Amino acid sequence: MKSPLKVGIIGLGHLHPRLYMPLFEMVKETEVTSVYEPNENLRNAFCNDFNVKGYDDLNKMLNAEQLDVAAIFLPHADCAPAAIACAQKGIHLMVEKPMTAVASDTAKIIKAAADNNVKLSTGYCWRLHPASVEFKKIVQSGIIGKLVGAEGRCAAGKLERYIIGHSPWMLQKERSGGGPMYNLGVHWIDLFRWILEDEVSEVSGQNVKINTEYDIEDNSFAHLRFKKGTIVSLDISYTVPESFPHGRDLYLSVRGTKGVISWAPAYEGDNDVLNICSDMPEYKGSPRREIQLELEPVKGYSGYMGLAYVQAFADAVLKNTPLPITGEDGLAALKIVEAVYKSAQSKKWEKVD
Repeated sequence: MKSPLKVGIIGLGHLHPRLYMPLFEMVKETEVTSVYEPNENLRNAFCNDFNVKGYDDLNKMLNAEQLDVAAIFLPHADCAPAAIACAQKGIHLMVEKPMTAVASDTAKIIKAAADNNVKLSTGYCWRLHPASVEFKKIVQSGIIGKLVGAEGRCAAGKLERYIIGHSPWMLQKERSGGGPMYNLGVHWIDLFRWILEDEVSEVSGQNVKINTEYDIEDNSFAHLRFKKGTIVSLDISYTVPESFPHGRDLYLSVRGTKGVISWAPAYEGDNDVLNICSDMPEYKGSPRREIQLELEPVKGYSGYMGLAYVQAFADAVLKNTPLPITGEDGLAALKIVEAVYKSAQSKKWEKVD
């Protein structure tokens, strides 16, 4: 397979396709050539803005274009059939998280990718943030001792942004799977799996619904018990005050027997700071240390994380390098979310399948 890889965008009724375009442009090994979108207005505007060919029928696009990569941004419930159709034509898959509305459909995509020898990844790009990499190194180094507990908070945007962003399906449980835990919480679930190098065994969850217009909840809370004993508390929400900077409230921390590390992810162009407190001898007299990671802003979805994700995928296709995020990672996160929703109904701790 030769560079540049021909990329087809599948679905525009989503907040992210336009934000991915600068990333594909910066990764010289990729070139977006076509887009599938049944909505004529969305399709024509995208084609005009980015000079790509548009299709209102997915099969027509797959038959007419010699695609190497499909970037899928369909409603979660519609992702599996499209991804499987692409895989059967030997097209490598970037399926937007959480990949599908139910874990069993994600498993079907994984099987199709394996059967047709195509690469499969999903956008849990927080793993690729330089501060995340440093955070994990510190946790695994033993500086904070034996891991006991952790906390993750991810509150971003309001429900109205999906109406404005031509993706009202996000507010329909049947098509999206559910509320913020499906759309935002999966990021932190995946990140904690990766940081802790451990898997979730059981969960306790609770959903809180404030809105009266839609059938999804606005807030979701969960405790995740990992197999090695760490308990992670998650606070995931669509209810962020208008006055909150950039409309996002993000936070992670991990506590051990000898210390704590915490991080409130910065906004693009700002420094990221990891706060470390430890009783280890090398930290004596300096209970708090800051690690500043200065990076130039990157235009596009998730900035330098998104750029690293697209570059890593292109490298995996062209050079057969390992994918930093796999379809199996997507399946693991979705199974945990499903257990959270099951627990919210049963009012009991539920095992993760």
